[in-house]
Amino acid sequence: MRGPSLTVRLALLFAAVSTTVLLTVGTVIGYLVEEHFEMLDMVELGGKMTLIEHVLAKTGASSQRAELSRELDDALVGHHGLSVAVYADHGEPIYATEGADFPSQVLHGGPGGLLAKPMRPVIWEHQGQSFRGIAATVAAGAQTHVVALALDMGHHQEFMSAFRRMLWAALALGIVLSSLLGWLAARRGLAPIRAIAGIARGISAERLDARLPVERVPVEIQDLAVSFNAMLARLEDSFKRLSEFSSDIAHELRTPVSNLMTQTQVAVSKARSADEYREILYSNLEEYDRLARMIADMLFIAKTDNHLLTLRREAVDLGAEIDQLLDFYQALADEQGVRMTRSGDGRLVGDALMIRRALSNLLSNAIRHTPRGGSVSIAVDALDPGQTRVRVENTGETIPAEYLPRLFDRFYRIDPARSRSSEGAGLGLAIVKSIVEAHGGEITVTSAAGMTSFVMNFPAV
Repeated sequence: MRGPSLTVRLALLFAAVSTTVLLTVGTVIGYLVEEHFEMLDMVELGGKMTLIEHVLAKTGASSQRAELSRELDDALVGHHGLSVAVYADHGEPIYATEGADFPSQVLHGGPGGLLAKPMRPVIWEHQGQSFRGIAATVAAGAQTHVVALALDMGHHQEFMSAFRRMLWAALALGIVLSSLLGWLAARRGLAPIRAIAGIARGISAERLDARLPVERVPVEIQDLAVSFNAMLARLEDSFKRLSEFSSDIAHELRTPVSNLMTQTQVAVSKARSADEYREILYSNLEEYDRLARMIADMLFIAKTDNHLLTLRREAVDLGAEIDQLLDFYQALADEQGVRMTRSGDGRLVGDALMIRRALSNLLSNAIRHTPRGGSVSIAVDALDPGQTRVRVENTGETIPAEYLPRLFDRFYRIDPARSRSSEGAGLGLAIVKSIVEAHGGEITVTSAAGMTSFVMNFPAV
């Protein structure tokens, strides 16, 4: 099953973030508006409380109730929605505006009552209406009075109800629009990734030259585009080498097989003596040996590539191994007029047979490509930090720089004609590289001024 697309995921994430932000902003706005109304009510109630205190102080405690009522009516004229009640210190009502009904539980209702929180707003509902009120004890001469004030919150509630409806409608529209715009932005922003996918769909073994235009993609995915192009370059190079390898192996196998078929056809074309048949069989045996060695070498390289080789870990005396190989190749070197020298000593931990094989391949390759009168030298050096270097150099024709990176490829020959000669199947240097890398080392080659040098670096003991 396919999961949701990245565009949908980004759009949903954008919608969730915008929804959270908009809901938070809407809640804060609603709270601030309510706080604003409470502040306005408290300003009005505080002003009326001050006015009533002034009236009580002016009329005095000895004033008649009728006179007090008249003074307060004059002072509070025009203040609609305001409820005022004045009580004597023993709780007897002295003055009350029309509709001023302060329930006892509101006025004296314990910690939540008006008198328990002087000049602090208290909200209550009475007969289907909501009120916000305050109360305070006011001195009037030698007596004290309790003054209770309340404002009808009906108009505030109507406004807040309409305000919330409009606010949540606007927020809902904002959420929908932000989700849609988020989807469009995500889809447009991910267009380069879809371009990469389109290029990837068009890639085949015959079409590996496609590349993503790095300069036209966003900065955030430029690394992805560069990596994608690098991957295509590696694939193109690998397929090219695989094609060449297939062609090379077909060529290498065709020659001995063709020789075997030709010799066999000649042998069966007429009756021959036992000595003639024996000679043909010896000739065929040489071709079989060539095929067997080629197959063994290919199997060895394949095992190395897939990390299937089992290395014997033992101390290898490089000086002794090289001396034995120099003795072995001395006759060949004398025949070709090549001088061989060795310098330095070193030890490493590895498979002695494999190390000997790598050194043998390099020596035979160096002798084969050194002209008469030239020289082959092997130097062993202990390097810091913790490495042993083996350098095999020979004089001769300089190898062009463009060929050097391919020398370790299987079946690769600098001669494009690939003519069969005594040079073997072209797997020697590939085997050397496999052995060196199996031991955790590396091999490089340089060629300049008539000197070709192969350098192997191994981890030291």
